[in-house]
Amino acid sequence: MTKEERHLWFDFLKQCPVKFTAQKVIDEYIVDFYSADLGLVIELDGDHHKRDVQTESADKLRDKRLNELGYKVLRFSNYEIHQNFRGVCDTITEEIFSTPLSRG
Repeated sequence: MTKEERHLWFDFLKQCPVKFTAQKVIDEYIVDFYSADLGLVIELDGDHHKRDVQTESADKLRDKRLNELGYKVLRFSNYEIHQNFRGVCDTITEEIFSTPLSRG
């Protein structure tokens, strides 16, 4: 895990009322965090995601495929983790409480 992934995992996701798994294989991808109960994927992007057109395009294809499989993807940058950690956590919390538990 990157420093930002560890921060989100240990300082927020491990205490969530819904179980998350880190580094989960879904289809041909390894996602950063996953909640089976919500069908929710959380991805953290480093700086190269914004600068590299190929990586950005691959992220869009990845999100599209995960959406087709029935997963919702929340994507945050490492910058957001550093500058607005509480806001990232609030966004995830809003998603948790607005999504019915349906996957089990």
